[in-house]
Amino acid sequence: MGYAGNNDPQFIIPTAIATGGTSTTTGNKGNLASKRGIEDLDFFIGDEALANSKSYNISYPIRHGQIDNWDLMEKYWEHCIFKYLRCEPEDHYFLLTEPPLNAPENREYTAEIMFESFNVPGMYIAVQAVLALAAGWTSKDAEQTLTGTVIDSGDGVTHVIPVAEGYVIGSSIKHIPIAGRDITGFVQQLLRERGEVIPPEDSLEVAKKIKEMYSYVCPDIVKEFRKYDTEPSKYFKVYNGINSVTKQPYDVDVGYERFLGPEIFFNPEIASAEFLTPLPDVVDNVIQTSPIDVRRGLYKNIVLSGGSTMYKDFGRRLQRDIKCIVDDRIARFESASGGNMKAKAIDVNVISHKRQRYAVWFGGSLLASTPEFYQYCHTKADYEEYGPSICRHNRVFGTIS
Repeated sequence: MGYAGNNDPQFIIPTAIATGGTSTTTGNKGNLASKRGIEDLDFFIGDEALANSKSYNISYPIRHGQIDNWDLMEKYWEHCIFKYLRCEPEDHYFLLTEPPLNAPENREYTAEIMFESFNVPGMYIAVQAVLALAAGWTSKDAEQTLTGTVIDSGDGVTHVIPVAEGYVIGSSIKHIPIAGRDITGFVQQLLRERGEVIPPEDSLEVAKKIKEMYSYVCPDIVKEFRKYDTEPSKYFKVYNGINSVTKQPYDVDVGYERFLGPEIFFNPEIASAEFLTPLPDVVDNVIQTSPIDVRRGLYKNIVLSGGSTMYKDFGRRLQRDIKCIVDDRIARFESASGGNMKAKAIDVNVISHKRQRYAVWFGGSLLASTPEFYQYCHTKADYEEYGPSICRHNRVFGTIS
């Protein structure tokens, strides 16, 4: 969260909320105590919530990109506005983002909370993928176009979203149940299997730190194993940790986890038997199911967004693998025609940029700082006259969802 026109968000906190104090008990009385706690403002959000996890009940109001608990979400927004941003909502227009294929009813609930609970003068709900495309313009390799494929991978879910001239092609969107949380869990599992001794209370946090500090994407997994086996002293790293309870230092050897963590995007079978389609194949399928006249533009402008796309060489590996799929298809087409037909080569370009981690936020900051933004917003007067259904209409592109 932050203010329009800034390059970086002012605050970056987990979407976690801690409710109900130590007096909370199980059963009906516990539920009542928890509700009273919220009414008395006895709750924490973000990092403060996680820090109080031993004496409070931790909840995540957003699951897989969708709001799961509207009461808790309202409390979460309340703290965001008053405690963190320290602003009067009645004096500011708000831009919020939504995931692809968000239900229109969710947009209406959001409008009700913003206009009735916080009394905002105006608001706009933007699709994350379009904002991520706009953020990609900061790369020297990118064209200033709103046609492209957005790969948005955060902590809970990864989406592949085709966008043509600002319109999200909803029928072609695919989601992948692999994201940052899964990589953290996989790294944790690898460390445990290798016999690394880590305090149980720190196990998940250590895996997360190792993932963020040491992980990278390798071009060839077999060659990478060979390199580590040949020169372990060169490639193995040591993570220095401190026990959160006893405050005693400890060391963790970090080896194959460095490249095996992000590898589950490209070889998901090493971590799960349920989802087996590699990310490059998913991206290719998304583009191939989009209208034929925009496919070249979708291949030419594949924009990365979100923290789980930040691994070193992630974009390079993805571009190489998609290019191989496309070239193989063209070669098979030419072979089937007996060499009588030549297909024009397709440019595959994966865009990495400096604003990649918070690309959606930066794109929103750009949009909200333009003079036209206020014309696109739904106002309090509109809401009072027509009701929450006004948020089904997108004034930027003139569409109704």
